Amino acid sequence: MEKEQAKKYKIEVRNLTKSFGDLLVLDDISFQVEDGEFLCIVGPTGCGKTTFLNSLTKLYEINKGEMLIDGEPIDLKKHNVAYIFQEYSTMSWLTIEENIAFGLRIKRIPENVVKERVEEVMEMVNLTKFRKYYPRQLSASMLQRVVIARAFATKPDLLLMDEPYGQLDLNLKYHLEDELIKLWEQLKTTVIFITHNIEEAVYLSDKIMVLTNKPTKIKTSMINELPRPRKVTDTEFVKLRNEVTDLIKWW
Repeated sequence: MEKEQAKKYKIEVRNLTKSFGDLLVLDDISFQVEDGEFLCIVGPTGCGKTTFLNSLTKLYEINKGEMLIDGEPIDLKKHNVAYIFQEYSTMSWLTIEENIAFGLRIKRIPENVVKERVEEVMEMVNLTKFRKYYPRQLSASMLQRVVIARAFATKPDLLLMDEPYGQLDLNLKYHLEDELIKLWEQLKTTVIFITHNIEEAVYLSDKIMVLTNKPTKIKTSMINELPRPRKVTDTEFVKLRNEVTDLIKWW
């Protein structure tokens, strides 16, 4: 018990509550994320998953609660929080390497460090030979690689991802999920990943958090101990996927 009480978490969310007028969306949500953990969040359509992420990043003003990184209130001037949206967010007038370097230069990272990190992540996601291309010259899957590489290059305290592969076909999704896992394993970033795809959540996560319908609470959190690399056809994978599906299906 003493060990558990003394445990320090990378992310702590306490009593997060958000409403829009009379509509209560997030109802007193509390949870913790360990350093380097990959948390996937699933729930019914329209339950407030994106509102949840926007509250974490303070894009929305919350009604009650607090959000901590390393025991301190989240301060976007101090803490490095990266957010990957559903839509592609590359800048059309910048080359691929300039897009990836953009966040680092905004943070005024020394140029030698910028070049080193850009080279590192471009190599990880197989974009090195496309460094001088512009976004209009790339496919949808390659654009998403650019966005992910840009986020990881900043070595964020927390990486938030809001259904980043929702617009891609199945084969591209599997390929990009594998690249995401490779980056995450090498860089040890703490990730909160929103998805409506239960199979994707089981494939990626260390832990799965299931939300209820609005007003949204946490229905349950499940540790995902399936060994990596994972196969969607394995018996234990199918079993966990079905367990999560049943938790959502019967509301």
